[in-house]
Order: sequence, then C-alpha cells, then structure tokens
Amino acid sequence: VQLQASGGGLVQAGGSLRLSCAASGSIFSIDAMGWYRQAPGKQRELVARITSGGRKDYADSVKGRFTISRDNAKNTVFLQMNSLKPEDTAVYFCHVVCTYYGGSALIRDDFWGQGTLVTVSS
Repeated sequence: VQLQASGGGLVQAGGSLRLSCAASGSIFSIDAMGWYRQAPGKQRELVARITSGGRKDYADSVKGRFTISRDNAKNTVFLQMNSLKPEDTAVYFCHVVCTYYGGSALIRDDFWGQGTLVTVSS
C-alpha cells in the first residue's frame, strides 16, 4: 500500500491550503484516514482523522479552521486548511489504517505518507 500526499506549500497567515492523500495498492478496505503534523523540535501530533463511518476528530488547535473529508471511491483523504496561522507550520503526514491483500491472506495494518511541508508566514 502506498500513500501519495500533495498540496503543501508556502502561504501567508490567514490563507488556505488543501492537502490530498491518495492510497493505492492491493487494498481491500480502508478504516480510518487522517493527517498528523510534526513541527521542528516537536512530536508528531494528530491533526484530524475520519473513520469509514464518517466520524471526524480534530485537534483542538484546528477546530473550526480545518476540515477533513474523504472520497471512498478514490481512496483519497483531504484536509482543507483555512485561516492558517504561523503555528500551523509543520510537515503534514497522511495516515491510513486499512486491510489489504497480502498473498493468500487479508492483513490489517497502518501506513504513513511521505510528508508534505506547510509553511505559514506571518
């Protein structure tokens, strides 16, 4: 299973960005899809997560500004980021929990994308 993230970049404070992450490979089903971020010198933290049933969880710091969504037909998760702040600057990683075809068996595991840099200037 591979994850391909895109959409990062440089934006001024108050601006918006939209991140996308597409999962590909021998996927049987996808459970949770989400976004984490890691700022320099800090631990990786959950930003937002969406389950297969559509339940969404957000970090308190992004509630009301970020929106997570998914396109199940395309195995893709999106993160719409509005009203960006300099403290949102980080590398953003997509994360997927899925079941995939592993030879003759179905295997449930989690995967990380390569990370996309979001820089918010003041």
